[in-house]
Amino acid sequence: MQQATQTAPATAAAKPPKPTPPLEFQEGDIAKMDAAGLVKILSDANASEFQKARACQRAGELGAKDAVPAMAALLSDEHLNTYARYGLEPIADPSVDEALRASLPKLKGLFLIGVINSIGKRRDAKAVPELTKLMSDADPQIATAAIASLGKIGGVATMKQLLGALPKTSGAVHLAVADAGLVCAESLLAEGQRDHALNLYGYLSSPAIPKPVRLAAMNAIIREETSTRRPR
Repeated sequence: MQQATQTAPATAAAKPPKPTPPLEFQEGDIAKMDAAGLVKILSDANASEFQKARACQRAGELGAKDAVPAMAALLSDEHLNTYARYGLEPIADPSVDEALRASLPKLKGLFLIGVINSIGKRRDAKAVPELTKLMSDADPQIATAAIASLGKIGGVATMKQLLGALPKTSGAVHLAVADAGLVCAESLLAEGQRDHALNLYGYLSSPAIPKPVRLAAMNAIIREETSTRRPR
């Protein structure tokens, strides 16, 4: 009887070594670094863009207020401005709002729009005067960004600015003001300013307002007036 021939298992091929990224793309210890180390990287002219970008991200995660000036200096950087804003936005310190407001007259185009958006995310009420001026900027993208941020900031002062702008605007800017009015009205409700919110909704439901916003305002009025939680 012929015996079956056993085939020896093939030796597993050795895995190639994990490639090492170039020095300028090496994170090093940035993911574990404290605020002082991050500031050193952000201020180092020899640090790579990758390292500075990662340092901005880490600073935001830490809430490192000591890194605010170094990140604010990057708001005009062609490649790092977005990372700088990403790092600044979550830091709960007034110095961030001051830095963003101070950068407004120094920036143009997309850099300016980015900072306007960050101000809106942080709901910085002290920026309302500057944003109000930018509502009438010749660049419609800047104007609409300022309008949207005003809506996010909310408050009675913002409500007055939006109401004043509605009859003076047209086209896409007019629609942006109306949309911001809806956002502002919702924030007024959330803050307990029900009368102001309903007055704003009432204006936004008038025939001169774009139909989508008008219908949304009407629905909001019905929702509030029929709510079981409304004041009696």
